Amino acid sequence: MTNNTNLANPFRLDRSQSVIVTSCNPAHKYTLLQKSFDGGLMDKFVQNSGLCSQKNCDPKLVMGYFDGNTVTALWNYAQHFAMSDNFYSSNIDPSLPGHLNIISGQTHGAMPTNMSGNVANGTVIGDIPSVYDDCSVGTKISMTGKNIGDLMNEKGIGWGWFQGGFKPSGTTSNNNKAICGTAHVNIAGKNITDYVVHHEPFQYYRSTANPHHLAPTSAAMVGKTDDANHQYDLSDFWNAADAGNLPAVSFLKASQYQTGHPGYSDPIDEQTFLVDTINSLQKLPQWNSTAIIIAYDDSGGWYDHVMSPIISQSNDPMNDGLLGPNLLCGHAPPSAYQDRCGYGARLPMLTISPYAKVNFVDHSVTDQSSILRFIEDNWNLGRIGDQSFDAKAGSLLNMFNFTTSHYAKNLFLDPYTGLGK
Repeated sequence: MTNNTNLANPFRLDRSQSVIVTSCNPAHKYTLLQKSFDGGLMDKFVQNSGLCSQKNCDPKLVMGYFDGNTVTALWNYAQHFAMSDNFYSSNIDPSLPGHLNIISGQTHGAMPTNMSGNVANGTVIGDIPSVYDDCSVGTKISMTGKNIGDLMNEKGIGWGWFQGGFKPSGTTSNNNKAICGTAHVNIAGKNITDYVVHHEPFQYYRSTANPHHLAPTSAAMVGKTDDANHQYDLSDFWNAADAGNLPAVSFLKASQYQTGHPGYSDPIDEQTFLVDTINSLQKLPQWNSTAIIIAYDDSGGWYDHVMSPIISQSNDPMNDGLLGPNLLCGHAPPSAYQDRCGYGARLPMLTISPYAKVNFVDHSVTDQSSILRFIEDNWNLGRIGDQSFDAKAGSLLNMFNFTTSHYAKNLFLDPYTGLGK
């Protein structure tokens, strides 16, 4: 804290400073993050933050952190349920690869196979829109292979991805393509578009995409296969909940202003989404058979002092630099997919459930694909295959207690303060 090997020591940001992160967005790209890690010394974050090129942003901000006075709800959930202090992104990557790893454990399989800064050797390393989404703008890609949605469809398991702003705000006049124009104002007073294409991973696979953002035919059909193809607006989740029709597996993604993503969102807006959602879920009759996992797509580039274990090596001289220019990120076996250097940064992860261990910190090594494996194992779906990280992912089961009748008690919080009601 007072003798850090970065160019600045870590420093606390208080609640009044949460607005800062709505303007300043540290770099969190595949190569820059590797350089920040500096072979495990974790000492090059300031010079690789990219903040010096952003107006009124101090490069040292990357060393800032919020504590329980600001992320108060997360603090309280951690004390009443279970959290991990050894959970990592599957790759050293930004948002889209993180989303892909949660649903497939796989960032390889992109078409086209090379696009500077976004796709390398068939592997996604950047944030780039989907071919199968009307709301995509600019250069686009698609993904081959399977995801967890395909496995659940094969077994008839109800599921859905629910995202803020997915419902179209209109359609184009010439070809009836969906327009994703709904927006909300964040804590800084900025108008932020709700929907982000590269935050919706199922839209990259032809088998699970809903290109025109079609609505489900009814609340009773949410989770089942119809025109929506399991891709929904957040409002569809609550319509299904009101109808007593929650899918077995639901992925909830906030509107952009409530994601906590720097540059657009902040801890206060994020807290509102989390608390409102969790308060409502705890009131449902299905709560006694529910588990919530709070997870993040990447580190946002922020400093963390813990270096991840490297379980996937890569030696692409154009993009890898974790261990320096010549050592790259180790050397991948000849048959392994390149540009999947990982694990990446340590990320927050909490489980909230009647079955969660109370005030428990799990030290097991886990990653984003551990969530994928949890779903696979619970419904006997098998594995994705094709070098998916699910095959080597650590288990989340140590965070739960299914053997006693002493359930974790409900916890209702204030969405603005994060304090108990």
